[in-house]
Amino acid sequence: MLLFLEQLLNGLQLGVMLFLMSAGLTLVFGIMRVINLAHGSLYMVGAYVAATVFLHSGSFILGLLAAITAAGLVGMLVELLVLRRLYGRDHLDQVLATFGLILFFNELTVIIWGRQPLFMDVPDLLSGTIEVIPGAPYPSYRLAIILAGILVAAFLYLLFNHTRLGMQIRAGASNREMIAALGVNIKLLNTLVFGLGALLAGLAGAMAGPILAVESGMGESILILTFVVIVIGGIGSIRGALIAALMVGMVETLGGFMLPALLRLFLPAATADGAGASLASMSVYMLMAVVLVLRPHGLFPVHD
Repeated sequence: MLLFLEQLLNGLQLGVMLFLMSAGLTLVFGIMRVINLAHGSLYMVGAYVAATVFLHSGSFILGLLAAITAAGLVGMLVELLVLRRLYGRDHLDQVLATFGLILFFNELTVIIWGRQPLFMDVPDLLSGTIEVIPGAPYPSYRLAIILAGILVAAFLYLLFNHTRLGMQIRAGASNREMIAALGVNIKLLNTLVFGLGALLAGLAGAMAGPILAVESGMGESILILTFVVIVIGGIGSIRGALIAALMVGMVETLGGFMLPALLRLFLPAATADGAGASLASMSVYMLMAVVLVLRPHGLFPVHD
């Protein structure tokens, strides 16, 4: 039972990371109508900058601040130099251009940092464990990631529901042409939205550094799950991104934990482990298929 509860927390932590990635990406697609495959590269930039600053300064906070600043600036630069030329273009053009950016960023990180992965230590303050449940100590750092995700979700809620900028962003997600006709500087809004999304991706990358190897191409694996989250939650919906990210995090984690054990009741251990791992990797996409059958536009489409 305690192991199951620990896996629930692991699923919550993965869900938080996916939310940080998907919140910005769903806004970019919802407002700009641009498919940005290079979003995972901004996550990678955040991880590399955080690791580099941390290794040289010994301060995780400095690394975190440097990561979100660098990712935000790189994101806005990408929007100004590349994505601004893709608005209104066919989605195939957007896919090809942003796929090219993936290759560019992957090779750039190899040129700057080399092919060897970087490793970050968990900050001393968060290196211990906390007994959230009696008898089940859980790493403090993973709890800090969950808390950071909750704070970011609260910040985004306040931003989108209680500020003028948030009102413009929500209006842009619903009808981009109308708010441009009303005098809103849509170019500036696009840059700010993309910068915010890049900042959140950089934050996710910085927080992933101590629990994953920081290496070239690390953004691609999480990008796939991020797109699954966006499809399930509804394109352009922050609320949908949050709920879908938690669902995907739980299914991904609990599937890998429970399915092999369940199959061992009927199959030999070696066969059950192999089949369970395969089914666990498929479970997220099965969830997406079920949601799309019931809700073709996702759980919380913007027009609802």
